[in-house]
Amino acid sequence: MTVPRKIHFISLGCPKNRVDTEVMLGVSGLSGYRAVEDASDADVVVVNTCGFIGPAKEESIDTILQMSQLKESGSLERLVVAGCLSQRYASELSVEMPEVDHFLGSSDMLKLGAILDDPKHAPRMLVGNPADWTLRATDPRLPSLSKHSVYVKIAEGCNRTCAFCAIPTFRGKQRSRSIDDVVTECERLVQNGAVELNLISQDTISYGRDLGADESGHRSDLAELVRRVADVPGVKWVRVFYLYPEALKPELVELFASHPRVLPYIDMPLQHASDRMLKIMRRGHGLDRQKKVVETLRTKIPNLVMRSAFIVGHPGETDADFDELVKFVEWAELDRVGVFTYSHEEQTRAFEMDDDVPEKVKKARTRKLHSVQRAITRKKTKALIGREVDVLVEGVSDESEFLLEGRWWGQAPEIDGKVYLANGSAERGELRKALVTSAAEHDLVADLADETGVLPEPPPGAKRVKRKEPLRLRTI
Repeated sequence: MTVPRKIHFISLGCPKNRVDTEVMLGVSGLSGYRAVEDASDADVVVVNTCGFIGPAKEESIDTILQMSQLKESGSLERLVVAGCLSQRYASELSVEMPEVDHFLGSSDMLKLGAILDDPKHAPRMLVGNPADWTLRATDPRLPSLSKHSVYVKIAEGCNRTCAFCAIPTFRGKQRSRSIDDVVTECERLVQNGAVELNLISQDTISYGRDLGADESGHRSDLAELVRRVADVPGVKWVRVFYLYPEALKPELVELFASHPRVLPYIDMPLQHASDRMLKIMRRGHGLDRQKKVVETLRTKIPNLVMRSAFIVGHPGETDADFDELVKFVEWAELDRVGVFTYSHEEQTRAFEMDDDVPEKVKKARTRKLHSVQRAITRKKTKALIGREVDVLVEGVSDESEFLLEGRWWGQAPEIDGKVYLANGSAERGELRKALVTSAAEHDLVADLADETGVLPEPPPGAKRVKRKEPLRLRTI
């Protein structure tokens, strides 16, 4: 009996990268490899890198160097580097990292098979240029987050020209999958146990614009795709990520507002709120549009949970610009916000400008915006105490073997915190009702309802106690 070769994957960066890693995981299975959790046990290690901004690049390089030490100790035979960093800096890495055996780009996931099947004859450099691969339902893929909650990549690349972003240079132009192909994959994922489907791409609102019209003149768009996915038998939650702040079609807003399986959760990176900075950033709109979009969504979508992201310290940002951003964040009262310190990246239009905001000022502005949003997020989370929410149970908690944990629909996987379920029992993948009894900045504690939806009653004469953060609930 042949012993399967062992492979270990490290996926860095965004959920889109995770999907690519899952494709390579599927490819490795077809090549007879068994995935292992510990890199020191593996014959082959694959590092799927991020090359978006400075800190992400540093993390990727540090991880590669750490894995290369396993080769020096003799336990690792082959090191493969894949993804955005090798796509963006292929020639530099090939020279500066001789310890890497093979390089794959951001569109070369399927080429891993050639390396695993015949490593001695596979080329060292397998970085396609341009990056032009788009996932298909027929491609091998093994979800790694959870079989119950899965990311579905609906498009690749981006056609926008935001000044701070180099992604189109190494991920390529927008390439949308057909609706039928996405639905086929979703149907298979649901058959394998998925109840939550998280739709992602670089610029999700632009889905379908590159496909053109079919023979009848029909053009696919995001609203049609979301509806088709939400109508897949067995799916419970459909979550949509990364909407660009432009006027949303009424059909799409209506899905968020009323479809029972489309979550009223919107992730819309706004990046800034000063008219002057939005122009410098080449965002294609101003503050008025952003306010109208937020107001429209708040008005038309009941119980909306909205997440965004902002960049501070971009070239040209003055104290006045930053003050406008702070005022917008205070006005918008978004549920959650990610704050990113500007990274001066080659191959971007902003790189042609002087990086004129001192690092000390960048860090101070980052702390300030975090502080402003932290107060808003805490208020929003505390308001959930006493509220009954639907929770996707994810299993036994890392905090205690006597606790379960999950997420209510207002928490995206790996991003927005957890719900710790303080009593009751449930299986992974179940959707159950729970009553929130305590809250920190991101995490909740809740009492789990039984299978019929009935919450446990306190003993006679006793009152339900609202716990005061008995667990190590996370804050920023």
